[in-house]
Amino acid sequence: MSEPYLALKVAMLPRDTNPQGTIFGGVILSHIDTAGAIGAIHEIRKRGGQVPGIVTVAMHQVEFHHPVFVGDVVSYLTEPVRFGRTSVTMHVSVVVERDGAEVKVTEATVVYVVVEMGDREYRPVPFLPTV
Repeated sequence: MSEPYLALKVAMLPRDTNPQGTIFGGVILSHIDTAGAIGAIHEIRKRGGQVPGIVTVAMHQVEFHHPVFVGDVVSYLTEPVRFGRTSVTMHVSVVVERDGAEVKVTEATVVYVVVEMGDREYRPVPFLPTV
């Protein structure tokens, strides 16, 4: 297994808050989706594949462990879970630094499929799986 890949890093702003004053879960979910896609493309490139078009098919096992606050700088770390014939499954860990320690605030598993951007048909993952 490889080291987690830092796919995205975002500072949380007041516009991202919910009525309770913490960061809205939907904002975190959107960033998870984006980071997972960036991570999937990174993994395909790393294995010598061409950059494909990918779309989200499913988001599984989303767990919110701790709240995220305005001013938190949130890191989205990705790791491949599975490569199928037309899909890539990624695990995304969402962490913040608090009081000098890294805290995992959220995590999820996201499934993407490779598509041909012209006709939107599923295509095989563009490399031979090695994981």
